[in-house]
Amino acid sequence: MRVKVTAKAKAVTPNSAHQTKLIEFLKAYRNWTQYVVNEIWYDEKLPSMRKLHNRFYSKLRTLGFRAHHCHKIERRAKEIVKSIRKQWLNKLREEVKSELRRLYGKKKLTRSEREFIEELAEEIAQYQLNQMIKSGEFKVSKTHSGRPILRKLTARLDYEDYKLDLKNRVLKVAVLNGEWVELKLQWYSYLDRYSDGSWKPKEILVSYRNNTIWAHIVFEKEVALRRPRTIMGIDINFNNITHTIVDSRGKLLSMGVILFKGLRRMLHFKKLAENLQRKYLTSWKNLKRVREVRRRWFSRGRNILIDSCHYVSKRIVEIAREYDALLVLEDLTWLKFRGNGGSRFNWENQLWCYRRIQEYIKYKALLSGLPVVYVDAKGTSKTSPIGDRLSFNNYRWVKLPSGVITSRDVIASWNLALRGLKRMKGTRGKWCPDSPLNEAMKLQAKRGKPVQVVSKIPKVSKR
Repeated sequence: MRVKVTAKAKAVTPNSAHQTKLIEFLKAYRNWTQYVVNEIWYDEKLPSMRKLHNRFYSKLRTLGFRAHHCHKIERRAKEIVKSIRKQWLNKLREEVKSELRRLYGKKKLTRSEREFIEELAEEIAQYQLNQMIKSGEFKVSKTHSGRPILRKLTARLDYEDYKLDLKNRVLKVAVLNGEWVELKLQWYSYLDRYSDGSWKPKEILVSYRNNTIWAHIVFEKEVALRRPRTIMGIDINFNNITHTIVDSRGKLLSMGVILFKGLRRMLHFKKLAENLQRKYLTSWKNLKRVREVRRRWFSRGRNILIDSCHYVSKRIVEIAREYDALLVLEDLTWLKFRGNGGSRFNWENQLWCYRRIQEYIKYKALLSGLPVVYVDAKGTSKTSPIGDRLSFNNYRWVKLPSGVITSRDVIASWNLALRGLKRMKGTRGKWCPDSPLNEAMKLQAKRGKPVQVVSKIPKVSKR
């Protein structure tokens, strides 16, 4: 299995002339990506890459772009338009579904009624989207057309458009009109692992923001997955990560809890920032000092949150490596849109980085050769893992049929491990996640950073 990891490094140019050429190239790359987006925005059907190539390649080449630059610009523009249309389709689908439920006039629908509403909402939303595109009324409001406006100076470069010298820590980038710009990389200790010859550099992303140049370099490595001897179920909560390990016969081997303090500390900084905004209700945006304090608090909380995610994911993978375990994660797709636990729950749910924790666990596990799968988490905290029924003492503590009192987090991780065991044995179908968006061992779709997905190749990235 090939694994891709993205390493981030700060870069500097040897002189101002090279920096000027690089910025000019990034601006041209952004502007012409915007041009392609504008040209295909109202196309009823997104053109294929072949049609995009025939339509824009010659024009881009006359502007000084290399052949691979043109290909990346065309692909990036298509990705942007496709992503925006998908967001609009999801929005229209939810609106249609809520209206159909209201017309039914029933609080509780049967399974067949829910399936019918899903299918009908999908068809109606797709029809509405097509009509909006045809009529040119693809607008957010009267003053905003809904068309994406690109502002960031970033460029994706193929491996033939740059030269990387890891020994001397120098990156040469091809810019307009066949010229090359040299960048000196600021080296970090963790980057040494990619210079041992086992990692091959692939695509890079060069960006310029806040007067700083950043290089995101993708490295690829062939990893042999281990054959798992045990199964580890992982239940992610607001303040802890609970894990349970069972053997191939379903016998309980180990369980434990790893505290997760990052969310609580991030919420503390968020509360400080909100109180500051209440104090300067109408003028905080115009006061530089207030803006700086607010930004510093959010930045500090974000760093603590990311470090906590790295810590708990590292501990989980270390334990899984000891047992040669298959890691079983919950399929939490659309969790934030399904939550209805009240104001307190929603306030915490906004910053609950369950997806980041899952992605960190995933890429650390793949680098160690440990397989990862997703299972449906429905009912895992309400079902007895040893048969019979659970007795609920309160919302958190339950009593097993054997008389043991434990928390629902332990029950959930235990059931996840058993579902992973059934998946591995094939009693519930193929060894793949329940979500139709995820097939076989492919990673879940990216929602931001750090993990990305490419076809048939799990692509992971590291801070």
